[in-house]
Amino acid sequence: MSKTKAELFFDAMKDKSIAFIGLGVTNNDTIRLFLKKGLNVTVCDKKSLEEVGAPAEEFKASGAKLTFGENYLEAACSCDVIFRAPGVYYNIPELKAAREAGKIVTSEMEVFFDLCPCKIYAITGTDGKTTTTTIISEILTRSGKKVHKGGNIGRALLPIIEEISEEDVAVVELSSFQLISMRRSPDCALITNIYPDHLNVHSSMQEYIDAKTNIIAHQNAFSKTVLNADNSDTAMLKGLVRGKLNWFSRQKKPDRGAFLDGDGWLCYYEDRVTERIVHKDEIRIPGMHNVENYLAAIAMLYGEAPISAIAETAREFGGVEHRIEFVRELDGVKYYNDSIATSPVSVIAGLNSFGRRIIVIAGGSDKKLDYDQLAEPINKYVKTLVLLGQTADRIEEAVKNYSGYDEDNCRIIRVKTMEEAVYAARMSAEAGDIVSLSPASASFDMYKNFEERGRHFKSIVNALE
Repeated sequence: MSKTKAELFFDAMKDKSIAFIGLGVTNNDTIRLFLKKGLNVTVCDKKSLEEVGAPAEEFKASGAKLTFGENYLEAACSCDVIFRAPGVYYNIPELKAAREAGKIVTSEMEVFFDLCPCKIYAITGTDGKTTTTTIISEILTRSGKKVHKGGNIGRALLPIIEEISEEDVAVVELSSFQLISMRRSPDCALITNIYPDHLNVHSSMQEYIDAKTNIIAHQNAFSKTVLNADNSDTAMLKGLVRGKLNWFSRQKKPDRGAFLDGDGWLCYYEDRVTERIVHKDEIRIPGMHNVENYLAAIAMLYGEAPISAIAETAREFGGVEHRIEFVRELDGVKYYNDSIATSPVSVIAGLNSFGRRIIVIAGGSDKKLDYDQLAEPINKYVKTLVLLGQTADRIEEAVKNYSGYDEDNCRIIRVKTMEEAVYAARMSAEAGDIVSLSPASASFDMYKNFEERGRHFKSIVNALE
């Protein structure tokens, strides 16, 4: 019996020195797999041994070499094969030099795409990609498929590569940091939208767009691509599409794809035939941005999943953790966790979904984004704005510089910690109010990631008496 691609890959790695740069969700399980295979592994991280803690001790006990702190990149770049975590920017000088020296610089997701035996559905975009990825996964599961969901959401997939069969499907969320170095595209690719983001890391907006474009740039003629007709930076990529192009639009009926009709039905149109799928009022998770997420999923899965599975998911799926996630109601005040809203555009989508004036907790680490676009919606939809973190000054300046700003209409409170923020929001709230953690910023000034921030917020809210 011939060996699988995965078996051949691990055989080829037996005489290589392999470095992993950066510990976390993506690399940790992959490191465990490589150590289990008896491979020569070096684990590198800019954090100290004490900061890394238990995982470092585990990997050392399993036979890995460790290099933490100041010389971590030097040690990594001396190895034959270098796996970078998504948070390690592909174009740093050290990795450029390693590539020029003939080293293999790759990532968990790149290798997964090379070895995966099953059909891959992949989703990227500035906003909506996590919810849309989850919706597509839910629909395919309801269709009877064995689904492996991962990538930028939840877990790495390379560690389970030997468990995946040809009959399964992989549903993968991809970030720009993962896509920037990828030279293989999925069978079915979806770009939800493109707005400025992560400009504190990417050298330019064009580099950010180019990274996103890699999800479709290497598809073949048998592939499917789904683009957002309502987003200009996404729609302009149609000339790169190699296979079948489906559109989704909330504003107009496309040549082929999913759209919202005048009666509120989410429909699919192809070959002069329109089919109604589900009404927007039946979708369990609120907001027009979630109508768009379902339109994207319909455009991706029409003809590959039963209409009943799509409609059932819309009616029953309760949403993704950290995305307008209902936490609790206390004294008539409802608390929501929207920690995943790390950009102005995603915060605006959340504000529009509530459709009323609410109390917002915002601020965090700076991704060099334009906060002026938040000024009008905050003045329109926010009665109390609680600010913390590195971006507090920039958000406050944008809100106050708006021509329609009225301090009595939009009160601004400054705090230093999440505990203080929740307390300030509670003191400002009355029965019937809504409090939402909607940061419009990354989390790295105070937390490891947006998930940790969201869970901290929820723990504080759930402890309120």
